[in-house]
Amino acid sequence: MATSNPNLSILPLLLAFLFLGGSHHALAIGVNYGTLGDNLPPPATVAAFLKQHTIIDRVKIFNTDPAILTAFKNTGISVTVTIGNGDIPSLAKLPAARDWVSTHISPFYPSTQITRIAVGNEITATGDKNLLGHLLPAMKTLYSALKLAGISNIQVSTPHTLGILTNSEPPSNARFRPVFDKVIFGPMLEFLRETKSPFMVNPYPYFGGLSENSINYALFKPNPGVLDSNTGIRYTNMFDAMLDSVYSAMKRMGYGDVEICVAETGWPSVGDANQPFVTMENAISYNGNLLKHVSSGKGTPLMPNRRFETFLFALFNENQKPGSTAERNFGLFRPDLTPVYDVGIMRGGQAGGHTPSPSVSGKKWCVAKPGISVQALQSNIDYVCSKGLDCKPIQSGGACFQPDTIQSHAAYAMNAYYQSSGRHDYDCYFSQTGLVTSSDPSYGTCRYSS
Repeated sequence: MATSNPNLSILPLLLAFLFLGGSHHALAIGVNYGTLGDNLPPPATVAAFLKQHTIIDRVKIFNTDPAILTAFKNTGISVTVTIGNGDIPSLAKLPAARDWVSTHISPFYPSTQITRIAVGNEITATGDKNLLGHLLPAMKTLYSALKLAGISNIQVSTPHTLGILTNSEPPSNARFRPVFDKVIFGPMLEFLRETKSPFMVNPYPYFGGLSENSINYALFKPNPGVLDSNTGIRYTNMFDAMLDSVYSAMKRMGYGDVEICVAETGWPSVGDANQPFVTMENAISYNGNLLKHVSSGKGTPLMPNRRFETFLFALFNENQKPGSTAERNFGLFRPDLTPVYDVGIMRGGQAGGHTPSPSVSGKKWCVAKPGISVQALQSNIDYVCSKGLDCKPIQSGGACFQPDTIQSHAAYAMNAYYQSSGRHDYDCYFSQTGLVTSSDPSYGTCRYSS
């Protein structure tokens, strides 16, 4: 793993996101906020953390959870909401669509900056003819329902996997799957053009049939590249090739002018034994290089200088997601809001957490368990500091003050008590709120004693 700090090269580029305005066409960094975990912080805590400590200015959620929509009120963070796949057929009728807007949008908008409705997720990959037949009608009807409610600036679209393409290598040969092209994508792209909404895609180089020969190509690392003999373009990363394949298919049908939104992309940091390319190093490399790439404004070979709204997957590691270990480890953050790793999305260059250090034989630390209430953690801080231990590092201006969260401050205080008391497991008990770990929680200039 490279020893250089990714913050130094990536952060200045990402800070540009903050000054590019609020339009749908401005470059922006977003994150998919999933909630399939039993240890995740409350939405209000998440919204406050993103606003205060990160440069993330938009989130995409997979439902219309009123607690989440309420939490993001007046934060300035825009929200893309998602309609469940099973709700699509009923929403193709205007009365149901108007009721849906009245229930799920109007009570929150515009205090909550809802900017887009994603109608279902990857419907074309389901093979469900009923959903496919109702998808575009539901999109059109929801758009009409928004207009009838006096809402004119919420976009309506739907995300797709790249399985919608055929002949996608080289990119210039790509086209939509037969029948789908004229029956589904032609009319859909016409609707998106008319409503100035983006075509949403989920490009994942992680799923691109990786091998030792292609891993650097997927991670934006130096590699020989892949030649498109039709155009003479040599692609040096899989992400550009994927987006240009989508563009070629759209252009072939006459819709090359429709914006493209990267609704999901990411890389897991932990996997199973049969997933050799799922490592912390590769997750840092992909997400860090991706953010640097999209923030450069260079676009892709077929779409030079074009900007793509990009949503990383995902905000949290979600311990209740089904599937392999990797599926539960796409997160940028742990439930206690410390980064799993940092690629420069913390404000002011503050890491706000750490990339876990390798276990050090014989050394242990005490931290707060995930999901513990703020009241309990504050009691731990008060107890430790009342014992005369040095709490200055977690006070304003101290080396461990950032991130300014109860979880982070409590972890530092609890460890200070644990170390000074003899490092017995019971010294980390704290009424069942402490956890002994062999991974050093130190980060930046914040050093946890051991």
